[in-house]
Order: sequence, then structure tokens, then C-alpha cells
Amino acid sequence: MKKYIKLVILINAVVFSARAQSPEDKGLEIAKKIDSSDSGWVNQVSDAEMILKNQFGQKSTREMKIKTLEDTDKSDDLGDKSLTTFRTPKDVKGTSFLSFSRNNGADDQWLYIPALRRVKQIASDNKSGPFMGSEFAFEDISAQDVEKYTYKFIKDETVEGLPGFVIERYPVDKNSGYTKQVVWVDGKEYRIHKIDFYDRKGEKLKTLIYKNYKVYAGNTWRASQMVMTNHQNGKVTELNWKTFKFKVSINERDFDKNALKRLK
Repeated sequence: MKKYIKLVILINAVVFSARAQSPEDKGLEIAKKIDSSDSGWVNQVSDAEMILKNQFGQKSTREMKIKTLEDTDKSDDLGDKSLTTFRTPKDVKGTSFLSFSRNNGADDQWLYIPALRRVKQIASDNKSGPFMGSEFAFEDISAQDVEKYTYKFIKDETVEGLPGFVIERYPVDKNSGYTKQVVWVDGKEYRIHKIDFYDRKGEKLKTLIYKNYKVYAGNTWRASQMVMTNHQNGKVTELNWKTFKFKVSINERDFDKNALKRLK
């Protein structure tokens, strides 16, 4: 009888181990570590430069200020909040974008365009559209909460000289412009270094590269540059981050959609 009990326990342990090591479970585990490694920064204020390059190499440059408020209350489905305000050039100055990330369901997003003098809410079925003419979609620039995807571990791979992983993530939102994203992450700090985006036809659409990571405020890692390349139209958008400040004097009142028109 004791041998039988031991055998049952052994079988159960093997089955549990096999389940724990399934590609889906391992992919989710890695995704949670990515999320956990980027927490505790409370809030962030950044100055950034967006460079748009067309297929002929012509460039246009925009200056932005971005405020982000971290979600510290995990009891509801509301995630991080971010506010982007364009400062230059003249044709986009004052344009502001407000995003409330949601762990479940589509994010709440609003865009204020000074020429129209009104705040426009971005419909859920338009989140795959381009953000301000760039190669970043609206869904790319919102918080990438764990719950927004399902996952699958693909393989171990060296990433930027460090042992790392390749995982796939599949958007839960039916209105997403992607069928899947292939993500390269290092296994030391769990920083994302590269993402391949596949469109609704399953074809590779874009690649995002994160460059020149630096550590701030003790343990918060940020890439100094993000380069999004569209393989289908030949266009490239660079985001160059000039400054990062953390735990500054901003709060919920700074993320009020009714105040978008007053931002400059």
C-alpha cells in the first residue's frame, strides 16, 4: 500500500512538473518577470524626440514631453496612465495624447488636436492605426500589461550577450492589428530588446529594437532609443529619450482628459 501511495505521488509530481514546464506556462512566467522587473518607479516624466523617416530617407523631427503614472492599485482593471504633449514643430504643437491602460479590455485613449479644438476619443477598433503618422500604432504606445496577451515560450537564446529567451505573445483584444508578437528578452534584468510584429495576415509587419539601456533611480532600466522599422512600407520611426525623471510631483489630477485643451 505504501509503495502504491509513493507511486501515485511520484506520478502526480511528474505530471505537475510537465504542466509547469509547458511552453504556455513558461511563456507566462517570463512575461510576469518582465512586468515585475519594471515596477516601483511610481511616476515618470520624460523628454523625447520622435524622428520620422520615409522610404526615401527624408526626415521630420518632433519634440515631446511624456508623463506616466504607474498603476500601484492592483485591485481594479485600470493600469498605467500616460500623457504625451507635442512641443515642436509648429504644425503639431499642443497636440496631446492621453491613455488609460486597462488590464482587461481596450484602453481608454483620447487625442486633442489644436486645429480642431476638440478632444477625440480613439475608438477601440482604431487602436491599430498609426500614432501621429509614425510607425508606432496606438496599441504600441500603451502599457503592455500581462493580461493583454497569452504567451508561449519558444526557445532559449543569447540576447545582447546575455542568456535570454524568445517568447511569443498573442493579443487578447480582437481589434488588435497583430496576430502575434515575437519578443526577445534577456534573462538577467528581464529587459525587452526586440519585438517582431505580425499583421492580421500572419506576415511580418514591423520590428522594434530597444537600444542603449541605462539604469535610473537605482533599479529602473530604460532604453535610450527605440527604433520601429516597417518592413512593408520601408518607413522607420525613432524615439530618442533625452531625459528621465522619476518620483516627481505629479498625480491623478495631471491626467484629466478635460485639461487636454489647456496643455502646451
